[in-house]
Amino acid sequence: MKNVTDPFLSLGYWSSAGSFGFNTDILATNPINLSVVLGILIFFGKGVLSDLLDNRKQRVLKTIRNSEELRGRALEQLEKARSRLLKVEMEADQFRVNGYSEIEREKWNLINSTSKTLEELENYKNETIHFEQQRAIDQVRQQIFQQALQGALGTLNSCLNNELHLRTISTNIGMFGMMKEITD
Repeated sequence: MKNVTDPFLSLGYWSSAGSFGFNTDILATNPINLSVVLGILIFFGKGVLSDLLDNRKQRVLKTIRNSEELRGRALEQLEKARSRLLKVEMEADQFRVNGYSEIEREKWNLINSTSKTLEELENYKNETIHFEQQRAIDQVRQQIFQQALQGALGTLNSCLNNELHLRTISTNIGMFGMMKEITD
């Protein structure tokens, strides 16, 4: 233990006028050197350190201001985007409502048009059926008339002889003559 405490004890034996030399005793020279270095660092480094801290503080404050400005602009843009979204949603709802009413109107127009077309087709069908029935009735009448005429001619030809035939013609000529006088 004596070696460790020797340097502290020898501090009291230093001469006041002395020599300048290299002291190899680490324990004796280290606290002095450290205090001198710290003193110099504090004295000269105080301004540099405060300048560095001030610069850092200014950069942090500038970054905070820029962030606040960016945040403010982002909020403004968000509000604008929200208002545009609301406007677009309202327009989309309007288009949807108009589209539905347009579709409904077109549906009713199509239904009415189809109904009219069906009614016209039904009328045309009924007219065609009536026309065909009338034509069939006329053909049947004509065939019946021709058969009756052929039957009457056949009966007349078989029953009539020349004398009866001449008398019938004379009677008919007489009736035509009387009709002519009445009309005149």
